[in-house]
Amino acid sequence: MAGERKNKPKSAVDQDIIRELARLLDETGLTEIEFERDGQRVRVARQAQMVAAAAPRITASDMPASFITDAASLDPAKHPGLVTSPMVGTAYIGPEPGARPFVEVGSKVQAGETLLIIEAMKTMNQIPAPRGGTVIQILIEDGQPVEFGEPLMIIE
Repeated sequence: MAGERKNKPKSAVDQDIIRELARLLDETGLTEIEFERDGQRVRVARQAQMVAAAAPRITASDMPASFITDAASLDPAKHPGLVTSPMVGTAYIGPEPGARPFVEVGSKVQAGETLLIIEAMKTMNQIPAPRGGTVIQILIEDGQPVEFGEPLMIIE
């Protein structure tokens, strides 16, 4: 039997790697994973299962009127209290890792008060509140890269 195995042509892809990646997909709940070693790349993906067919259908008429709002109120980019990034960089919500954030949802702020820091070209830039009010939504995570004009938070 060992002789038969030596005569069998070697597969271009190691089947054990594929099995191991498929096992990782099952364990982690991921839908795809890619692995590269020695110039050989293997990508294993699976179709996401559709469970929407079994879920009950909810229509607008089933919802209370308080849940139905116009689309503009749901889009943070159209909110009048939107604070956008003045530069490209990495946003930090606190003065240092593990420190308390400058502001949290519900914080009352005054115009000019520091909301967060954006690191750009190794320089920490304090981003001030453009107006006074209450922070109602923070749209970024600590350490998240941001683009110029990207929504950061909403002050009402």
